[in-house]
Amino acid sequence: MAFLDQHPVLGYPAAAGLGLLLGSFLNVVILRLPKRLEWQWKRDAHEVLEQEDIYEPPPPGIVVEPSHCPHCKHKLSWYENIPLFSWVIQGGKCRHCKAPISIQYPLVELLTAVLVLASVWQFGFGWQGFGAIVLSCFLVALSGIDMRTQLLPDQLTLPLMWLGLIGAVDNLYMPAKPALLGALVGYLSLWSVWWIFKQLTGKEGMGHGDFKLLAALGAWCGLKGVLPIILLSSVVGAVVGSIWLYSRGRDRATPIPFGPYLAIAGWLVFMWGEPLIDGYLRYAGLR
Repeated sequence: MAFLDQHPVLGYPAAAGLGLLLGSFLNVVILRLPKRLEWQWKRDAHEVLEQEDIYEPPPPGIVVEPSHCPHCKHKLSWYENIPLFSWVIQGGKCRHCKAPISIQYPLVELLTAVLVLASVWQFGFGWQGFGAIVLSCFLVALSGIDMRTQLLPDQLTLPLMWLGLIGAVDNLYMPAKPALLGALVGYLSLWSVWWIFKQLTGKEGMGHGDFKLLAALGAWCGLKGVLPIILLSSVVGAVVGSIWLYSRGRDRATPIPFGPYLAIAGWLVFMWGEPLIDGYLRYAGLR
């Protein structure tokens, strides 16, 4: 790791390549994990309700089954599965059936590569940089899943929270106490909003996954980062959400996934929280 820090001309291209590979894997997680969870929930429901278990073959696994075209089911060879480049070379189409391949694939791969580069640029190639890469990958996967399904799985949010708390035990980014308080306050803050809204309207204004995601971000950013994350995500969500509703001709009652806005705000605060807070305080004349 010290070698890469001393030779960034080698380290940054390696980080970009790693980011593309991780982005390719995250595409698999985004597309397959919700289907695997839904399949398992159905099996659990049949068991709890003591209903006859109707055999339904499981969806493709996340690691074992190879990638394939979603249209013709052709298994991709290695040269058809090179992150970003295969999509560009094939013109965004399957080489066999010529069906269009979603632009999600190259976008997620490119985004992940950029986030990995930003992580090592900010924190270096040591454990802090590795932790930032882990956080970035989790946030990309959670955002993609939430945008597609309005679901933030416990299988991702809870491990992300525990990883932040474990890192704080060794003072990776902050001491354990601010991380623990950040997770606690992060969860309770959105839970309180959800509970008050439900008492007043009888409706649930957000999903429980949002509480857990903010708790996870609080574990990584600390207590001081929770309020900036809430404020920044609310502003970004209000602006982008309004534009999205207007462009689609939807009304305000249409549910909008809040996870991506939390993820964007959380990543920004994690990476540049102190400069952002100091800049705001100076702008507001409070410092």
